[in-house]
Amino acid sequence: MQYMKATLVLRRREVLPGGITVEMVIWQLPAPTVERPHRLKYRLQAHRGARTLVRYDNESGKGDHKHIKGRESAYAFSTVETMIEDFIAEVDAIRRRR
Repeated sequence: MQYMKATLVLRRREVLPGGITVEMVIWQLPAPTVERPHRLKYRLQAHRGARTLVRYDNESGKGDHKHIKGRESAYAFSTVETMIEDFIAEVDAIRRRR
């Protein structure tokens, strides 16, 4: 049996005004899993220094979920494009409140 690696789909890092760093990393998996039926592993994160402001991820054992200012909740994944839009909207909302 040959092991197939995940393929990097997106890697982006940007520092926004106000010192917020946004990082997005998405991998395409070789096959779907129970936790990742969409065949994606991802981490979208906005932080200021060591403090996470927003994070969307799907680490093993948790499935699709998000962290907003320290609170974790489920995330209903539909498409990569929608997830990125939702993430950016959360980041923009936090930036407007500052």
